[in-house]
Amino acid sequence: MATGVGSGTVERHLAEEMGSISVAREAARDALVAWGYRGRAEDVLLVVSELVTNALVHGAGGPTLRMTGGPRHVRIEVGDRSEQAPEPRDPGPADGWGLHVIEALCASWGIDRHEDGKVVWCELGAPLSLVAAP
Repeated sequence: MATGVGSGTVERHLAEEMGSISVAREAARDALVAWGYRGRAEDVLLVVSELVTNALVHGAGGPTLRMTGGPRHVRIEVGDRSEQAPEPRDPGPADGWGLHVIEALCASWGIDRHEDGKVVWCELGAPLSLVAAP
């Protein structure tokens, strides 16, 4: 999983089933621990859940989770075979929170389109107060 002490990359090809959300969260949690991520791990896990859920509900095929990061920064990418870009919906129980959560928690996010689908990515960083050594 991790490619070096304090930083690394993880990639998981997920099944096209809702149980993949738990698999993705577990992979993300393990990566954050291995990297010594100093930000809010629960924010990263929520973002992973939202991106994987969106890919499963609105995308095509089993999604792929890719994360790169280290102690101060995490980039999350979730790809699927659909070319349809995610669209903000009214937040709430009927349509979910999806992109509203992404916009609230992430420093940046976007969509990269490819011949065989798309990747929705976002980046989170640890606040400086959490990064500085005590």
